[in-house]
This record gives sequence, structure tokens and C-alpha cells, in this order.
Amino acid sequence: MKFLRQAFVMLALYSVIAGISGGSSALAADKKCADCHDDDEMVLPIGKTRHGTQADGRVPVCAACHGSSEGHMKNSSKVKPDRTFGKKSLTSVAERNAACLSCHDKDSQRSHWAGSAHDTGDVACTSCHTIHRGEDKVRNKRTQPEVCFTCHKEQRSQINKPSHHPIIEGKMTCSDCHNVHGSVGPKLMKQDSVNETCYTCHMEKRGPFVHSHEPVDEDCSICHNPHGTTADSMLKTRPPYLCQTCHTPHGAVQPLLAGQTPAPNVLGWNGSTILQGRACMNCHTQVHGSNNPSATNPTSQFLFR
Repeated sequence: MKFLRQAFVMLALYSVIAGISGGSSALAADKKCADCHDDDEMVLPIGKTRHGTQADGRVPVCAACHGSSEGHMKNSSKVKPDRTFGKKSLTSVAERNAACLSCHDKDSQRSHWAGSAHDTGDVACTSCHTIHRGEDKVRNKRTQPEVCFTCHKEQRSQINKPSHHPIIEGKMTCSDCHNVHGSVGPKLMKQDSVNETCYTCHMEKRGPFVHSHEPVDEDCSICHNPHGTTADSMLKTRPPYLCQTCHTPHGAVQPLLAGQTPAPNVLGWNGSTILQGRACMNCHTQVHGSNNPSATNPTSQFLFR
């Protein structure tokens, strides 16, 4: 037992020494950059980030991202580093992203990056992520939306409408529904479909129900705009107009089939009475699905003799 303890101590000491020597080599590799960038406000904060921690020799140094940049070191006023990442960078997006993915390619969240909307749209990792700063806004729940809204201006407008998910209140963020690094679902949804993403929170709408509503089974966004609307419950339009995009309003004149007469229980519905209260939902209270039959007959304009 004593021998095992001694062996463990020796192994720990060896690890510390190796870490120190590795850290020293990392510092030496960074020294040339630090000679000029020792008071650069854009560079100095990196020392407080994971990318700038020098306690472990495995941590990438400046050259890991920017390349060896020997020409820049010889004539910094005329020659840029091999790779730059700023807004005015002449380095291609593919090359910039390749530098990031050389370390971050094994993360499961990035397994669908290739061919994703952001990849094919030439979005650089640094378009969203701030590497030199300790605070990466896109990784903070409260500040993430402002990063996304830099490009997604239509969604910014929608999220400020009266009925919206609580993003501006800081209770939700874009990445609760979307995986910006790619997914198998539409619109970079975290789940395989829009509905499965919605059911992550709205489990009571999943069912199964004896009587289901086809649009609910197909796609929640047929009726809802998840980013925000002026109608209640993020509906695209207020009832009954939303319902009438698919359903013929009760009382409409249609050709009678043999053996049918107009249904007296629906005659008399008109533009004024149907707008009272909750419109269609006065009767059809469970529009997402129910174990009870619909409040009216499927051919509700008529009754069979």
C-alpha cells in the first residue's frame, strides 16, 4: 500500500512538471506576438479565456488560429497575419472556420455543421463568437438574441410583438429551439421536426387523441408564428379568420346533396354573431385534439333526414 502511495505521488509530481514545461513552451511561442500586442485592447482580454489559458501546453497559442504569420512578424505594418478573423478579413470564411474546426470538430453539437444553413450561407464562427473576450455574448442566455438579431432582423421585429415567446424577458433564448451549428430538422430545429421541438415544452399538446386536428399533427407553424404576432397565443391571425383559411364558415351556401336539408342549428351564424367571444373556440374548445367528438357534425352545414 505504501508503495502504491509513493507511486501515485511521483506520478502527480511528474504531471505538474510536464504541465509547467508545456506552459512555458506555450508562453515562449506567444512571446513574439506579445512583444507588439502587449497593450492591445482587442488582444489582452484573451488571457482570461479558455483559449488564452497557459497552464496547459496543449492550449493553442496565437499561431494555432492565426498561422505562423512570419511575414507579419517581419513587417507588421504591411503584411497581415496568415489568417485574420475581423469583419474586414480577407481570409475566406472556409479557411477561418477550418481553423476553429481543427479543435472543435468532435463536439456532437457540430456533427451536422457541414451543409447546414449557416455553413452554406458563409457564416464564420467569429460572426457569432467573440474569441478574445472573456464574455462571449452568444453563449450568454440574456445577450444571445442580440447576436442572432444582427442578421435575423425579421425575427427581431416579430419577437417585439405583443404575443411572443419570453425571449426579450430573458426566460428563453434562440438556442432553446435552434441548433445554430446544424441539425437534421428544418430551420436548424434542435429536434427532427417543428412539432417535436414544440413538444419539448408543450407536452400536453402531443396527444395521442381520439380526435386529432390535422394541422396540429402536421406542423404547429401552420397556425402559429413562434417568434411573435399581434394575435393571442402567437396565432398568425385571429379566429375566426385563421380557422376559415381551411374551414368553410358555418352558414355558407353550398349545393345540397340528395337527402340533405340545411342544418337549423348552424343557420343564422353570420359575421357579427360568430365574432362574439372566442369565435370558433366557443364550441371547438380543444382545437389541438380531444377524446371527445367535435362540437358539430363534420358536415356541419347540414343534417341528414
